[in-house]
Amino acid sequence: MTMTSHEVIAILGPVDHTLVAEVIATGATQAELAEAFAWVNNDEALIGEGRRLASGRVAALVDLLTSDEEEPQ
Repeated sequence: MTMTSHEVIAILGPVDHTLVAEVIATGATQAELAEAFAWVNNDEALIGEGRRLASGRVAALVDLLTSDEEEPQ
């Protein structure tokens, strides 16, 4: 099921509308977005737990979330 903008914002917090649309366009689930958000915010802890690196839609979401952070203000 496709996420709504409210669901995306509930996970990510206040973000740009363009990012919300891009996240929704991936077709990812709330669980996938939450996992990607965890990777972006604490990848060392997840690796320390022995979790495999993100792949598929989660990896695509990680790319979206980190590319937004890297843009100059």
